[in-house]
Amino acid sequence: MPQMAPISWLTLFLIFFLTFIMFNIMNYFSYFPSSPSHQKKLFTVKSMNWKW
Repeated sequence: MPQMAPISWLTLFLIFFLTFIMFNIMNYFSYFPSSPSHQKKLFTVKSMNWKW
């Protein structure tokens, strides 16, 4: 079985690396976080007005 030339290993690495990078970019930009206004408030903040 013949061994692969180093240039073939380099192109194979580049193909897999670019595929990995493109997959991560697509996953990063396809994530839409929900806006805070639609979430239920878990706690209420009581404002404290100090009178000196």
